[in-house]
Amino acid sequence: MKKIVPVVVILAAVLFLGCAQQATKEEQKIKLVEEGYLTVGSDIAYPPFEYTDEKTGEYTGFDIDLMTEIANRMGLKVKFVNTAWDGIIPGLLAHKYDVICSAMTITEERAKQVDFSDPYFEAKQVILTRADDTEIQDVDDLNGKVVAVQQGTTGDFAAQRLVDEKGIQLEIKRFEGTPEALMAVQKGDADAAIIDNFVAYIAAKENPDIYRVVESDEFAPEYYGIAVNKDNPALLEKINEVLKEIKEDDTYDKIYNKWFGE
Repeated sequence: MKKIVPVVVILAAVLFLGCAQQATKEEQKIKLVEEGYLTVGSDIAYPPFEYTDEKTGEYTGFDIDLMTEIANRMGLKVKFVNTAWDGIIPGLLAHKYDVICSAMTITEERAKQVDFSDPYFEAKQVILTRADDTEIQDVDDLNGKVVAVQQGTTGDFAAQRLVDEKGIQLEIKRFEGTPEALMAVQKGDADAAIIDNFVAYIAAKENPDIYRVVESDEFAPEYYGIAVNKDNPALLEKINEVLKEIKEDDTYDKIYNKWFGE
């Protein structure tokens, strides 16, 4: 004998499925802080990735160009929110902006709080000393020295590892921004700084009488990513899709060459 399923039960099941599908669609929808804009949090004091052009007063740099291109391809305008580094992830979690693009290295610790895009840049920590200081040739030579870092960056973490894991007796002097760390080296308030290689090389290129770069095998390659809130998977997926397009059609290379040369 066939069982007869009441019509009410069938209708309830259909409605449940419809609601579930609607919820799934809502979850997949890109969430934006401001409609029509991709709002980007960035610590805009880190040339050549992000900084303020002294002549125009406009934000400029590699990350600025990259995020402008990504926003354009998403059919959005871009808006940058200048944010101090120590508050940049809390700002994202508080939905003050949609993403972070600020030469941010992908780390396990940060990935517990935010999701990261596919890597868009490879970097490495280096030692920056004064040009007239040839004593420092590798990390071991930092023993007994004062080392400047930007607080909360991978340069900061690398310096701390030299103390904790290598037993190098150095004093870490932490600054809110990289420009302040560089100035400490220039003024003699620090013997060296540990910072990202491209920032160091540009500083040395522009000021060859002031700075010298020292590379070390002690520092492993690092990868920058665009940080997105964990509750916004659709935005992360779209950014990765556009980032892939930009790399494949050579637009990425054009932006890279503009700021770093071929």
